[in-house]
Amino acid sequence: MKKSVKILWICVFSIMGALVLCVFLINWGLFGYMPSMAQLENPSAALASEVIAEDGTPMGKFYYADEDRTACAFKDISPYVINALVATEDERFYEHSGIDPKGTLAIPFYLLIGRKRGSSTITQQLALNLFGTRSSNPIIRIFQKMKEWVLAVKLERHFTKDEILALYLNTVGFGDNVKGIKNASRTFFNKDPDRLNIQEAATLIGMLKGNTLYNPRINPRYALERRNTVIHKMEDNHYITASQEEAAVNTPIRLQYHKMNQNTGIAPYAREYIRQFMKNWCANHQKPDGDNYDPYSDGLKIYTTINPKIQMYSEQAMDKHLAELQKIFNQQYDIKNGSIWKKNENYLTMFMKNSDRYRAMKAAGESDAAIEDFFRTQRINMRVFSWNHTTDNIPHTMDTTMTPMDSIKYMQQVIQGGFLAVDPESGDIRAWVGGPDFRYFKNDHVLATRQVGSTIKPFLYCFAIMNGFTPSTVVPDTPVYFPKYHWVSKNDVGGGGPPVPLSVGLAQSLNHVAAYLIKQLTPAAFADFLKSRIDISSDVPPYPSIALGTPDISLYEMVRGYTIFPNRGLMAEPLLITRIEDRNGNILANFAPKKHEVINSSTASTMIRMMEGVVNSGTGARIRFRYGIQAELAGKTGTTNNNTDGWFIGYSPQLLAGAWVGFNYNFLHFNSTYIGQGANTGLPIYALFMKQVYADKTLSISPSAQFNLPAPPEGLNQFNYDPSLPPGQAAPNNGNGNASDYFDVDNSEKKSQPHEKSPEKKGKAEEHQPTPKALYSPSGKGR
Repeated sequence: MKKSVKILWICVFSIMGALVLCVFLINWGLFGYMPSMAQLENPSAALASEVIAEDGTPMGKFYYADEDRTACAFKDISPYVINALVATEDERFYEHSGIDPKGTLAIPFYLLIGRKRGSSTITQQLALNLFGTRSSNPIIRIFQKMKEWVLAVKLERHFTKDEILALYLNTVGFGDNVKGIKNASRTFFNKDPDRLNIQEAATLIGMLKGNTLYNPRINPRYALERRNTVIHKMEDNHYITASQEEAAVNTPIRLQYHKMNQNTGIAPYAREYIRQFMKNWCANHQKPDGDNYDPYSDGLKIYTTINPKIQMYSEQAMDKHLAELQKIFNQQYDIKNGSIWKKNENYLTMFMKNSDRYRAMKAAGESDAAIEDFFRTQRINMRVFSWNHTTDNIPHTMDTTMTPMDSIKYMQQVIQGGFLAVDPESGDIRAWVGGPDFRYFKNDHVLATRQVGSTIKPFLYCFAIMNGFTPSTVVPDTPVYFPKYHWVSKNDVGGGGPPVPLSVGLAQSLNHVAAYLIKQLTPAAFADFLKSRIDISSDVPPYPSIALGTPDISLYEMVRGYTIFPNRGLMAEPLLITRIEDRNGNILANFAPKKHEVINSSTASTMIRMMEGVVNSGTGARIRFRYGIQAELAGKTGTTNNNTDGWFIGYSPQLLAGAWVGFNYNFLHFNSTYIGQGANTGLPIYALFMKQVYADKTLSISPSAQFNLPAPPEGLNQFNYDPSLPPGQAAPNNGNGNASDYFDVDNSEKKSQPHEKSPEKKGKAEEHQPTPKALYSPSGKGR
């Protein structure tokens, strides 16, 4: 008997010694990687980087495919979540030091009676989440378990219980590729975790036992049963009363499912720009350990100037008006009968060959003929963009059946738009809409370059004012010939008229007046003004037609250029990012507004008066008589050849915004100028937007705000134009040169080329997207 007892004790001590030795060896890392003390003190679970709006609203996140996780402090988590977790996962959490001896010793008993029972404490599960993986090999799993014990004890030494609970809830997965309690709360209930009630907290904690089985979106019945089990456990552990338990279990699960991904959220086009910037920024900035920051896993916080309400109003205005224009365009004869595509078969072939379906069929060995036949004849189920449909709670989405070739035509015929709104004084970007829907259309029409039409004329008139002209200067409204370029100006409506003051020329967007001015000022001088003063990065060839807007310039650069008018001559560099913080709230970078003088305040005031005339009595008067806006506004319309591009850029004393409307490819356009002109495409978006902005009193953008312009000086120097002399005859000096410089032409060389609507360009319009200058540059000079 004594011998057997001795053997038993030898076995017990041998096992205990082996365990101690294993723990010692594990602690030294001889059975695999063991995190250092510094890593334990600063666990670096991958965290998504967050983009944050001006008012603190989350706009979206950047993360790797399986790492959508956002940190949340213990104080920002509902106590119901904490209590549900402890009651369900680790009842003795506040009594042990990382390992629960009672639970661990009970494992053999439960194995003997055939019941599975988890023995890992919350701290052990945290150790696994942070530093381990779960092996299916039982031998390896034993060593992993001991490693978790060691790590759990170390974690308990270095963190408080509250910190451990917060770390655990930040690292655990909740299904649907959602990591962390903050993401789970926002995804399933569209609220922050500190606002979760008993039943919501129990639903989320219940999912930890099986992310898919107990997912309320996928299996609502099982999720309800599991939720109620958690609620019962909360009452058993005295975290809630019996009456609270009864009320909670009798309440149905009310989901407000809102899965935010990198294609959705606030201002997705602006966020895509930010994502590209952050990739470059992180590549040039290092963490304290010497590694570069990672925009997808380092939990950075990027604070922006976007105002969620102004962003929403801009999207709503674009949605409303473009949907109406789409109906009109779809009834256009060459669209309705398909003749537009018969004239542009080469584009269809290009679109087909650029599609994923074509590449997949080609890789499978299909011939071009077979692929094209499939594209033209096989009807398949697909999901496409639609202005007026919502599918699975996803707006702009429609399920339909059509051939792949018809789907190409359908998607290319979707009218496009871009919209940018900024604070003209600071340059802060308040709204950025790059297209109809980022999920379907990735081209950003805020950055894409397009012919700008007559929206360039305020710069020309500004240049003229700087060179001695005044709003009252009378100039001819007759064709202006440029024999060197074989070009003659042509008004959009009519061949010309009597002489007019410059103020009327701008208000009515008279091309002859613009041509007269550029001939006086010279194309080379105006091109240099655009490049050196307005800071246009696009190519601006020194041709006469630039006076009518033939250069390709982005909406971003045009809006930036217009800031010189309401900002009294100062150009405000548009600012999108204000600061970047690390996961702990330490500021890594600050970005301040940058302004520099381009024109003097007197010239700016003069231009405001002239551009008010556009809205009050000119091409932009629809703002008044159709939309009923009586606030002080100034702006300019623009239309290019064949109505390919429609523009409007306008400003109040407090807000500047620009709209562009068109298609991705220039062969698609409105045939009617009445429909396709900027006054009917871009202007209504601006007007609808401003009506909503003015109606929202929380924005403090008042329709009563005034430009407060100084009184015009007396005795303005006006240039006298003698209309009695017909073109081609000698006349007194006018403006900056001799009249013969403008009108002595060889009629045999003149060649008419209309340019209120600029020459059509074939091909894709978005091939060049310049980098905005100072969306983020501290110096305001970076490209």
